[in-house]
Amino acid sequence: MKRLILALVMGLAFSAPAEAQRPPDACGPAGQLPANLSANVGADARCFELRMYTASNERGDINMLHQRFREQEVAIFEKHGAEVIAVWQRLDDPNTLVWMLAYRDRAHRDEVWAGFAADPDWAVLREKYDVSLSIQAYWMSSTNYSNLK
Repeated sequence: MKRLILALVMGLAFSAPAEAQRPPDACGPAGQLPANLSANVGADARCFELRMYTASNERGDINMLHQRFREQEVAIFEKHGAEVIAVWQRLDDPNTLVWMLAYRDRAHRDEVWAGFAADPDWAVLREKYDVSLSIQAYWMSSTNYSNLK
């Protein structure tokens, strides 16, 4: 239900199955993960979220989406505590923007997204660059041997 409310607030359409879009109950350091997930995760791991936004061209297009990110979307996320690791243009699917965020853990992720969704600058930006999207999201914790923590 929270995911549906967030989708409505953010004006997003999700294409992947609901279970693939729901963040896991835990994400981040090994100590916060269940035993079946923590064996290969670092004690100092963060929670990473890889998101793929595909513009459907019903409203707006990929260039509008890039402009929205360029203009202020990244800054709004950073204002609320997320680290935006990178934003990419998919070359095999030119209508898709891929980006990765990092958080301390799952609770921090929830805090960041709640702040983002309630931010009046986001409402203005979303209206200015109204792009219909399908979204895929993946949540990860870095391994105990990863260079990126």
